[in-house]
Amino acid sequence: MLNNVTVWLDRTAEKYPEKLAFSDESKSVTYAELADRAKAIARQLIALHIFKKPIAIFLPKGVDTITAFMAAAYSGNFYTPIDVDMPEKRVRKILEVLEPAAVITSSELIGAFQGYGFKGHVVIFEEAIQNETKEASITAVQRNCIDTDILYVLFTSGSTGTPKGVAVCHRSVFDYIDWVTDCFQITQEDSFGNQAPFYFDNSVLDIYSAIKTGAACHIIPKRLFSQPVRLLEFLKERRISTIFWVPSALIMVARLKALRKVDLANHLKRVLFCGEVMPNKQLNVWRMHLPDIVYANLYGPTEITDACTYYIVDRMFGDDEPLPIGFPIPNTDVIVLNEENHLVTGNQSGELCVRGTSLAMGYYNNPEKTQEVFVQNPLNPHVPELIYRTGDIVRYNERGELIYLSRKDFQVKHLGHRIELGEIETAVSSVEGVELCCCLYDDERKKIVLFLDRPLKREYVNEKIAQLVPEYMLPNKIVCLECFPLNANGKIDRAALKERL
Repeated sequence: MLNNVTVWLDRTAEKYPEKLAFSDESKSVTYAELADRAKAIARQLIALHIFKKPIAIFLPKGVDTITAFMAAAYSGNFYTPIDVDMPEKRVRKILEVLEPAAVITSSELIGAFQGYGFKGHVVIFEEAIQNETKEASITAVQRNCIDTDILYVLFTSGSTGTPKGVAVCHRSVFDYIDWVTDCFQITQEDSFGNQAPFYFDNSVLDIYSAIKTGAACHIIPKRLFSQPVRLLEFLKERRISTIFWVPSALIMVARLKALRKVDLANHLKRVLFCGEVMPNKQLNVWRMHLPDIVYANLYGPTEITDACTYYIVDRMFGDDEPLPIGFPIPNTDVIVLNEENHLVTGNQSGELCVRGTSLAMGYYNNPEKTQEVFVQNPLNPHVPELIYRTGDIVRYNERGELIYLSRKDFQVKHLGHRIELGEIETAVSSVEGVELCCCLYDDERKKIVLFLDRPLKREYVNEKIAQLVPEYMLPNKIVCLECFPLNANGKIDRAALKERL
């Protein structure tokens, strides 16, 4: 019976003890080493009598961070990664919400962390891994763990400026990773090229797919994502078979024509993406250079354990077509509700809502926000059943595939018409010369503002998309940028663009 993700690590460490588990720029660790070091740290947490409490992880992204995650799990606690480069104000707010019982950090970083006013227990990583591992104490703890215990709390941006901590349990990760490894046939022969920061839920797929199967996971240095040729050379050198990146990273590679210079055909098997819309124009560049690999569009917010729908690309798309987000992941149900909380019909659009094992437990220490979006299923008045309201507007196409339209927040009223800004972005993405774009609404001036990475005139753009969207959806203003602002997860930073309206 699986009650804790550490069962996966124990099995893999026993089966493949000397196999590479994770590597970063400066070190690597085998599965046996990962398990031993994690248990050594766990022993110290157990000795401190900390159980089912939050453990802050304050370490640079790398192998040691993964070890600390597993230490928290072995000790019957749950973890929250806090990036060492995170703005001080955000760190303080996270600590205020989380109130961690302990922090796992290094002797080099402990001073910086205590500067945030932290008063809990401190575990110094390089000292703790020297502890003698006592299986008996860990076994005793694990007997009192169940699969609905929290595994991690990841903080997303809150609309009020206060970060929201999404709490996800072991069972949800079991459910998700079982599907990932089965659907994409991940084995111990595979190797992941990790892009996602560890405080971003996309990283869950890389980390736990590797731990479950014995695959290797190589943590790609962040700087390489601004050096596309060197980035692809890294994939080739490490013989990476699977990447799960945000679309912005894939777009950058396609835009700068790096695929012409580095041949990945001999080892890259899967290109998965999630987190924002993937334009078909750039995806078609990847498909032209690497036609024989699997491409899959995964969709879902942190609140449903990374993804709830998926689409394995199985046909050709024009540059101006939207890529489907596809179908629900097995054991996950997706319902699309209109404003009257009824199921949509035909090509009617509505809010995508999710039910199933994948749902997070809510927002940590924030019952008010939890109750706003984790709500009773309006289609089931008979017994308590929660659904998560994603705030995303979707519709079904003629094939029964889900099509993402926009965020509910991005739905605006303009000239008497209800407009999905995402539809405009899809149309503009097909225009020759456009690689990145973002559409916002200027409420004060009642204008649709389009941000582009190319100096194109509004008349030219509107002429090109006039056959794709109605006249009332044509942008009223275009702002050209040499460089789009990106947030820490690698997505277009819409908040930063909003300030430029």
